[in-house]
Amino acid sequence: MTFQLQLLFFCSVLLWFLTNCAAVDTLLVDQEIRGNETIVSANEMYEMGFFSLGNSQYRYVGIWFKNISPQTVVWVANREIQVTCSSCVFRVNSNGTLLILNDDNNSLIWSSNYSLPVGNVNIVAKLLDSGNFIVKDNSGSSDEDFMWQSFDYPDDTMLAGMKYGKDLITGRYWSMRSWKSLEDPSPGLYENRVDTNGYPQFFRWRGSVLETRFGPWNGVRFSGSLPSKPNPYYTYEFVCNEKEVYFKYDLINKSFITRLFMTPEGSRVRLNWINATQSWVLTLATAVDMCTPYGVCGPFGHCNFNNYPACSCLDGFEPRQPDEWNAGNWSGGCQRKKLLKCGDKDGFRRLSGLKLPDSRHSWYNVNMSLVECKKACTRNCSCTAYANLDMRKGGSGCLLWFDDLMDIRENDENQDIFLRTAKSESSVMEKVIIMVLPTTIVMVLVGLALAVYGWKKRRSREERQGNLSESLSEEDDTGGVKNKDDKLPFFSFSEISKLTNNFSIDNKLGEGGFGPVYKGVMDDGQEIAVKRLSDTSSQGLDEFKNEVRCIHKLQHRNLVKILGSCAHKNEVMLIYEYMANGSLDTILFDETKSSALDWCRRFCIINGIARGLLYLHQDSHLRIIHRDLKASNILLDSDMNPKISDFGLARIFEGYETGVSTKNVVGTYGYIPPEYALHGVFSIKSDVFSFGVLVLEIISGKRNRRIFSQQHSHNLLGHAWRLFKDDKSLQLVSASSCDSCIISEVLRSIHIGLLCVQNHAEDRPTMSSVVLMLGNDGVLPQPKPPAFFTEVDLDPWTSTTTTTMSANDMTVSLTGR
Repeated sequence: MTFQLQLLFFCSVLLWFLTNCAAVDTLLVDQEIRGNETIVSANEMYEMGFFSLGNSQYRYVGIWFKNISPQTVVWVANREIQVTCSSCVFRVNSNGTLLILNDDNNSLIWSSNYSLPVGNVNIVAKLLDSGNFIVKDNSGSSDEDFMWQSFDYPDDTMLAGMKYGKDLITGRYWSMRSWKSLEDPSPGLYENRVDTNGYPQFFRWRGSVLETRFGPWNGVRFSGSLPSKPNPYYTYEFVCNEKEVYFKYDLINKSFITRLFMTPEGSRVRLNWINATQSWVLTLATAVDMCTPYGVCGPFGHCNFNNYPACSCLDGFEPRQPDEWNAGNWSGGCQRKKLLKCGDKDGFRRLSGLKLPDSRHSWYNVNMSLVECKKACTRNCSCTAYANLDMRKGGSGCLLWFDDLMDIRENDENQDIFLRTAKSESSVMEKVIIMVLPTTIVMVLVGLALAVYGWKKRRSREERQGNLSESLSEEDDTGGVKNKDDKLPFFSFSEISKLTNNFSIDNKLGEGGFGPVYKGVMDDGQEIAVKRLSDTSSQGLDEFKNEVRCIHKLQHRNLVKILGSCAHKNEVMLIYEYMANGSLDTILFDETKSSALDWCRRFCIINGIARGLLYLHQDSHLRIIHRDLKASNILLDSDMNPKISDFGLARIFEGYETGVSTKNVVGTYGYIPPEYALHGVFSIKSDVFSFGVLVLEIISGKRNRRIFSQQHSHNLLGHAWRLFKDDKSLQLVSASSCDSCIISEVLRSIHIGLLCVQNHAEDRPTMSSVVLMLGNDGVLPQPKPPAFFTEVDLDPWTSTTTTTMSANDMTVSLTGR
């Protein structure tokens, strides 16, 4: 009998022990967490308990990732109340209220301010694998049936499944609020919050100051944000109904670890955890440029970061205060040149490629068609513009704007907005049609004659183009692809001769390795540049064919556009858009002309080149490595916008190919990375190296191969590195841009330039990371010494380091938070 009692007692103890061990993710009523005790979610994704930050003496109750080091906190209960007591406890009471108490005197320090009317002994608090901490009735209810959740009170981190918006019933905001610093979780200066006036949209506030607007949801993304490609990790959702407005993302792969995080400086970034490297990797950051501040160009003004000046008025508008506008103060915005008359007496002008205006003064209907939307706007004299609410499947819904249109910027959007204008400004084409109707018979006869002439001329051109295309369609060792189906417009020699005034010396723009370049003017007034390959050119037909293959179908604002070609006897020609300010090197390295490049223009040029390279490496339908990126191959249009040119040495890669080895090293010394110069290994990181050299040249106004100190025999890279290590980077800045420089941008650009010219290819960032770093004020990794950096070698191309190419596409890594 005694043995049976002992066995029964042992089984009871074992059962109690197993029950309590299995419940490590829950707190029962009046159970406590104290000291270093924690609870852990079922699959050990998250952990909860007391923690401290850095060297701080303050303690907080929070949630962090269980198996990630350093500790990464995603939620803090008492972020506004600092706890110092070592005997503090965290518990849930029978009313469902969460409490932090001083166990010495049982005084209340913090509570969740939630309680049931009557105590309920079945109350439990549970930490879920989503990172959500809930309070619920444990009487058989599911985890979805909770009474309180931490997801309703986010701070600086947004996890999968968490709503970011507003509960229209209770009035509660689900907003992101920055920490004061990485070691102080108390509410910081910055907050991302939805505004439900008009059609909902999100804003970033700095205290009471509206800093940035994220455009309204257009069915695919927030208008003005970067297009996002489908991914296997998470999906996005935007909900707007009578009960709530919110944005959230959900995980497809539940084991994938990611977070949206708002830095203490106000930047919103996405960080993904990479197990292989045991680090957080930056994959998304809110870009910051001169068009980022809210309403920088005022009413009816629009901002284009690539232009100088960045602000201009919409068509049909003019500066409201011309003197202020010309002085660079654009806040007054623009006004109409012609007044509206209301109703059918007005018209509409289609605008595209714009971030949709501020929609706080708007009205919307999800069921109306675009035709019905136009009618609704026409009937209301206060309506200034209309657009589809949802851009998917050809467009649906209606969004009307009233009063002034604010915070417009140029963006690669394919959603149209229709701006109300005076009838005379929107009906020019209709008048032309009315005027030509009386001459219909004559025009028909002329049209037939022109059609016959055009057919004969087109047939002749196609025959000549077919011969050239046959030559271009052959695959060669430059990695080209066939393009028989993508014929380039063909010009006759006589046409080109006429356009260039018979290749007059007065029309000659310059001469490169390909041959001389001439300016021409087409019949419609468009200016062109004609690159002529002759027998004396140092480059040949292979480079010509490669140029056509690489850029014929590529369309990007930072790539020079090819308009056509010409073949005549023993020479061929390429026709490009004309760049009024020529090549960058002719201005950058000229002491007199460089004064035209203030810091704003230099920074715009750096950003433009970076976006052009990103397009070549990642976003175009072909993956292209330029291999000859340098100042003389950057052309500047009339507004000083940069365009990458000269693709004669470029290499086209297919699929996921990112690098290759060759015996034939081409390019320009001073811009070639060591792995290519010494071992013939080139990759997308080769262009990154050239870009880094170019960045430092643009900042300093000096060529890389110049020796800056006879004592150290350093080129520009070595000189920039020494200044960086001595915390004297500002000494690198060109005297002509010193007065106008923005110190934070300059220092960041130099830092990024040094990251790009590191000796080993695998250490350099990809261009996607570079673009993010240029537009984001987050933490940058420390660069290693640049290539060809030696203390005694006079020859900048001498190196004793053996480097091997790696196709590892690095991104910016942030440790800890």
